[in-house]
Amino acid sequence: MKKSNHEMTRRAFLGNAALTGAITAGAMTASRRAAAANDKLGVGVIGAGGRGNSHLQALKHIQDNDKTIEIRAVCDVYRPRLDRAAERYNAKGYMDHRELLADPAVDVVTIATPDHHHGYQALDAIRAGKDVYCEKPVTHWRQFELTKELAKVAADSGRVFQCGTQGMSDAAWIQMGKLVREGLIGRPIHAECGFFRVGDWGEAGMPIDDPDAKPGPDLNWEAFLGDSPKRDFDVSRFFRWRMYEDYAGGPCTDLFPHTLTPVMHIMNSGLPSMAVATGGMFRYTEREVPDTFNMLIDFPEKYTIAVLGTQGNDYQATEVRGSAARIPVIRGWEGALTVRNNEIEFIPAHGSDKKAHTIPIEKGENLLHFFQEFIECCRNGDPNTSSPMQLAYHVQTALIMSYLSLREGKVARFDHEKEMIVL
Repeated sequence: MKKSNHEMTRRAFLGNAALTGAITAGAMTASRRAAAANDKLGVGVIGAGGRGNSHLQALKHIQDNDKTIEIRAVCDVYRPRLDRAAERYNAKGYMDHRELLADPAVDVVTIATPDHHHGYQALDAIRAGKDVYCEKPVTHWRQFELTKELAKVAADSGRVFQCGTQGMSDAAWIQMGKLVREGLIGRPIHAECGFFRVGDWGEAGMPIDDPDAKPGPDLNWEAFLGDSPKRDFDVSRFFRWRMYEDYAGGPCTDLFPHTLTPVMHIMNSGLPSMAVATGGMFRYTEREVPDTFNMLIDFPEKYTIAVLGTQGNDYQATEVRGSAARIPVIRGWEGALTVRNNEIEFIPAHGSDKKAHTIPIEKGENLLHFFQEFIECCRNGDPNTSSPMQLAYHVQTALIMSYLSLREGKVARFDHEKEMIVL
């Protein structure tokens, strides 16, 4: 894969030098404002659309009940959304995320913008000395170099980072990972998972707030485009961005982080060695991204993870746990693990002398608990979140490889020595 001109697009994306300077100054002077037990963390939310409002609702509950945080700022490039959120949550409003990051009252940010902004905004936030909760996927499918940079900067910074794969709040995956590391299934060899739902992300899934909306002081189209290809304003692209390749990747990057992240955690997966994908627009033709996506990922440790999915049918062959994600099956030389009836089930392999048994699951998935755990990490300065950037880097690399495989009709391989994707 050719390297993108990252520095050029980065400069274009950052733009205003004065704002960039303010961010840098913030990074130099930032400290954990909540060092004392009774202090509150100031939170800023970047993105006030559907997902951003989910963040705000969870954060408002923590603000009112735990009293460990205070929502202090919100940001959106569309003023009507921004004004609604700012008024509802009594927060300061910004149309530029860099201005929010320069606000000394903000200690922690959550990011819920279109996919192609996540990585840049997370980098800016870390460099401004903020702890970060970033929605999945951490980057867009064309931004592997940015993904790699974000992983390095996050690791070097010591800041708290959590990717928004809230399924990692489910103790089942943590417990299964521990069982695999303890050797219960023997050497891992295969895993399967998936995501099945009905919906095209069209009008029903992403409604157009105002069909007469136009670029101007209340809608910053250039900021929305970011480093994506320059285009004339399109009201559908602005409000229904998940339908378009410039800003999203369909099931592969929008849905599969939810099902692949737990599996790669359980398998203790690093970076892949190879990925191949099939699928396409098999039901919904208005959009640009696939509605059906199937991928196979091989790893250097000699095991395969298979991820299957479609948005054309929501039938689950196995019990679902908390979402439309299919329950994973983790196979090793000596047995397999899955979840059934709210218990982890161990099934011995043929010829194994191990006995079948079940293990109770300690707790289920909960978005509020996921945010509470993140806030607690921020207060304690503990970078060991439930869904850290290093795991997100490994997952996103697998997803990017798979998307490129389908798009280019090639097998995607990973050069571990050069840390790059090769098609």
